[in-house]
Amino acid sequence: MQQENTKTPYYKRERNTNDSVVEKRSIFLSVLIPLLNEEESLPELTNQIVTVLNENKILDYEIIFVDDGSKDGSFEVIRNLRKENNRIHCIRFRRNYGKSAALSVAFEQAKGKFVITMDADLQDDPKEIPALLAKIKEGYDLVSGWKKKRYDPISKTIPSKLFNAVTSMVSGVKLHDFNCGLKAYRRDVVKSLYVYGEMHRYLPALAFMDGYRVTEIPVTHHPRKYGHTKFGLSRFLYGFLDLLTVLVTAKYMKRPLHFFGLVGFILSFLGILVDGVLTAQWFMGNTNLSNRPLLWFGIAMIIVGVQFISLGLIAELIIKYNMVNNKNNNYSIIDRI
Repeated sequence: MQQENTKTPYYKRERNTNDSVVEKRSIFLSVLIPLLNEEESLPELTNQIVTVLNENKILDYEIIFVDDGSKDGSFEVIRNLRKENNRIHCIRFRRNYGKSAALSVAFEQAKGKFVITMDADLQDDPKEIPALLAKIKEGYDLVSGWKKKRYDPISKTIPSKLFNAVTSMVSGVKLHDFNCGLKAYRRDVVKSLYVYGEMHRYLPALAFMDGYRVTEIPVTHHPRKYGHTKFGLSRFLYGFLDLLTVLVTAKYMKRPLHFFGLVGFILSFLGILVDGVLTAQWFMGNTNLSNRPLLWFGIAMIIVGVQFISLGLIAELIIKYNMVNNKNNNYSIIDRI
């Protein structure tokens, strides 16, 4: 009979009875790699990472894989790799939750002073790690890779350029490539970012909105060697919807009336303007209001505008209540004295 493994999983070892995370021993570097069905690339990727770290005399490190519900032998490959190098760890999801969930768990477990994230498909080059770390030591908190020369089909590159341009404009941080998997972070950045849904695309924007210093450097991008991409064109549609979430939650989380009130004021003003013009024409005998659909359109805009303002006021009451009853206001604090 096979003996049940009673060892505590790596990702649960350092929790107390109240399920709160206990402070872990800090190390120099954590390399975090989310993956889905990448068994063929994992040995080569791991060898490249370890070689680069050894060549640069980075010996105090950990490599954390997050297996996001792979159906192939990825987890067994990682288990065998760990037998050769006990700095390798893996967190395995029971099912596929998505890249944001994988990064969120990896961020929680990372013990490094600096953190590198990269994809597992060998398109990100581990040789870029020293350059990313050198840039972050210049005083930046997050350094994003820029795939200046991409080896992806045009069906991905054209929508990606549009996506990055819109995200730069809306977020205020000027980057060419928000969604590059190869990034470097300081520890306090990954511990403060709340990653859920599909927010991994906007990590530089979220960090920038929290007051962190963000930049990018060009990085080498390789053609996919094994398997196929796990993302379809639908990610761009969802990406723009998530951008609206980032805008509202990051910029207006503490002042929702500023967002909803502005939209409501614009709609109401346009509705009043339309109905005002029609009413003036009616007084002058130039029109009959009973057969003007535009009148009802103006009234509808006024009603919707008032509803937006009311929604903003209700959101303000909720925020006020939470701030009064919760001492932790989730503000990004850079220092205390």
